[in-house]
Amino acid sequence: MRTPEAARFLGLSSRTMEKHRLHGTGPRYRKSGGRVVYAVEELKSWADQGLRTSTSDPGTGTVRPAHPARR
Repeated sequence: MRTPEAARFLGLSSRTMEKHRLHGTGPRYRKSGGRVVYAVEELKSWADQGLRTSTSDPGTGTVRPAHPARR
């Protein structure tokens, strides 16, 4: 899937996907020629990092925001 389709799949904007790529916080992707493409499995896997069963569930992973880590 190209970036606009991947963004729609995840409920994000294309610009947010670009920021995630820039900062290394997003789903894994491939470069095909000059194009960025995402596998559906990678999108699902990345989104599943944020799975919770309740608001008190700490979960096992976190989907990080699309900006560099602050120090």
